[in-house]
Amino acid sequence: MKGKVQTNYNGVLQNPIGSGYGYRSTASEIIEGIDLTGKTALVTGGYAGIGLVTVKAFASAGAKVIVPARDIDKAGKNLTGLRNVHVWQMDLMDPGSIDLLADKFLATGEPLHILVNNAGIMWVPLRRDGRGYESQLSTNHLGHFQLTARLWPALKKAGGARVINVSSYGHQVAPFNFEDPNFLERDYETLQAYGQSKTANNLFTVKLDSRGADFGIRAFSLHPGAVYGTELGRNAPAGLFQQMGLQDANGDIFPEVAAKLKSVEQGAATTVWCATSPQLKDIGGVYCENADIAELDEGNIQHKYDDPLSLHGVRSYSLDGHNAEKLWVLSEQMTGVLFPG
Repeated sequence: MKGKVQTNYNGVLQNPIGSGYGYRSTASEIIEGIDLTGKTALVTGGYAGIGLVTVKAFASAGAKVIVPARDIDKAGKNLTGLRNVHVWQMDLMDPGSIDLLADKFLATGEPLHILVNNAGIMWVPLRRDGRGYESQLSTNHLGHFQLTARLWPALKKAGGARVINVSSYGHQVAPFNFEDPNFLERDYETLQAYGQSKTANNLFTVKLDSRGADFGIRAFSLHPGAVYGTELGRNAPAGLFQQMGLQDANGDIFPEVAAKLKSVEQGAATTVWCATSPQLKDIGGVYCENADIAELDEGNIQHKYDDPLSLHGVRSYSLDGHNAEKLWVLSEQMTGVLFPG
């Protein structure tokens, strides 16, 4: 395989393939006919929202699924009754807990076939982890970078694994700020912080795929869509959705907007597609949406926040090869974790 894998640096592979799925496709449709018997998956944030639907889809196809959780009680309650699903303690903002979970998994000697870096936070006020790192960068990127690095031996052992980084259209809000990623010198703006963390997901993906392809490890990032019914907006400032034209003065979503949003089942479809579809057997490093590879957005797509259908496409700065390499080095420095060979 060495020397034969083309990377997606600078978006050279960002071309929709006509998967046959679309905006309204569901996780259940994607997983139909897929057999994951004997496979092991790990899904962060797998006990709420699209993560929970993702776990259910994998479990229904026969996979063993591990769900790292900061809130063990909530996770246990939400996952009750699911066969072969296991909840393990972990907090993405606590490097020690990430290491403990990884050590626990590696001690089993089992391969890891699917890693879904799904957990994320958004619209939070300025918070920092114990190292002083901004919380959205810490949770959405650095924690998952460390987890992936520590689980690398198990991913290699699978002889064909996939790593899925759940990104967002929100990457279009901001490129990665290498000069001040933790808002030490600039004013904090929560969506700028979220945007750069999602850009980091995409940059991590293109570099990870180039690093892992020789070992049969392929990486994908994705936009789930504008999904109604997740917990991602729980920290949003009061009135924000009214300002965006999504809700009325009473905080009720406009019916015409709601009709265009995805259900949670639809929101998980692209994750499940990236993790299991044979259509992606010979490709990696791409950013996906609506269960297909997304098109590059070079200013050719008109976006309207009150029209979720228009929020699509991937910016080339989030796939830039130079910045992907630069972020990799910075992430190793910030986490103190080096990817093994």
